[in-house]
Amino acid sequence: MTDLTHFDAEGRAVMVDVSDKPTSARTAIAAGRVIMRSETLRLVQAGGVTKGDVLGVARLAGIMAAKRTAELIPLCHPLPLASVTLELVCDPAGPAVDIRATCKVTGRTGVEMEALTAVSVAALTIYDMCKAVDRGMRIEAIHLVHKSGGKSGTYDAKP
Repeated sequence: MTDLTHFDAEGRAVMVDVSDKPTSARTAIAAGRVIMRSETLRLVQAGGVTKGDVLGVARLAGIMAAKRTAELIPLCHPLPLASVTLELVCDPAGPAVDIRATCKVTGRTGVEMEALTAVSVAALTIYDMCKAVDRGMRIEAIHLVHKSGGKSGTYDAKP
């Protein structure tokens, strides 16, 4: 494992200097899920949650969060995102909502944090909108699925 990049020689937190890095196309995909009762998932699918369209609002919240990641994570660089997409899929067998975010940028640093933030906030939004009927929901397995571009190349999580 390499040295941590967000600390200087004295151990102080620093923002990584990316000014000498070449610009490249970068993509990151993150995933996670919200486990809930079957009855709750049926309400989500039927649009029966009092607060409205759970999946639509969660999708927008995830996109907005990706765009504001640098404001939330202290050492993240602000990035001019080219694309943020969120897929939210109901899994009756879970029962759960599976969330997958894809972020793209052409820049000097990766978009992993933006994809992870998008999934996290989408999951929190689902919880917020459904908590009146199911406080036992669990947010699980938020992780990086794929990243490409930059010096470190491609990463794919093991299934």
